Amino acid sequence: MPSGLYTAAPSLNNMPLLKSKATTIGKMNLCPLINVEYITLNTPVMKLLSKNWLTEDVIDAEYKRYILLAYLAEVQQNFDERKLYPHFADLVDHYAQLVALKENTKNLFNAFPEKAKQLDWENLRISYEKLVQNDALMAELEEIIDFSIPQFHHYLRTGKEIYDDVESRLKVEPIGVVPLYTNEGYMFLIHPVTKDTEIYEYQSTLFTEKEEKYRSLHTLHIGTYKRSIVNTPEHMKIELIRALPKMPNPAVYAIISDIELPYTETYLPIAKRALVKKLAA
Repeated sequence: MPSGLYTAAPSLNNMPLLKSKATTIGKMNLCPLINVEYITLNTPVMKLLSKNWLTEDVIDAEYKRYILLAYLAEVQQNFDERKLYPHFADLVDHYAQLVALKENTKNLFNAFPEKAKQLDWENLRISYEKLVQNDALMAELEEIIDFSIPQFHHYLRTGKEIYDDVESRLKVEPIGVVPLYTNEGYMFLIHPVTKDTEIYEYQSTLFTEKEEKYRSLHTLHIGTYKRSIVNTPEHMKIELIRALPKMPNPAVYAIISDIELPYTETYLPIAKRALVKKLAA
């Protein structure tokens, strides 16, 4: 075990997938964004907006505005603290869904749940009907959508500004000689204020989805090192190779921000995105 190492993590095979996802809002390119799908122990769970918030419970414009504005107030509070995730990715998903519903009223109608209407025993077939058939309710929903889209767009712009600012402050630098094969290696995430360096093993793969290419990134937290005059990133790399000889000549990248950031909600996910960009360059 390398000197200075005092935390460990589970197997790499159990870690979830990080996937970049391109999203465009008007002329504003929101990404590629990272959908961060991991759980960090001892981190408060942030309340997200239900995926079915538009059609569940009472369908009333005033009530839905209350639900939405309460959620966006929490988003703003987190953005004020420079905490981007998971709310930023959540905003992207809801905005895309609302725009799609507005562009296709059939999708809006299909979004409603169904109930069994008739059972055909002879053909073993069940007929269903929509729980909403009222034109007034559809008009109410259109009013909610027209109100909500600009709200989501505003907060997405705010989040994108924070994202761009944080990304511009990150430096991604190789430690030592970079091998030809860089799809596996280690990421050193350096805290700018403390003397801690978080060490992650990473695996990067390319895949195609709906004729678009994406790069996925699996990560495993190896441990936390205390930096010192002697225990430099270069020394950490040597010790890491000795402790984990499965990669005798790994690609190692150090990432550092020039300001202190919320680690789980901002620094870690954007650092991973920065590494993905570096590997794709």
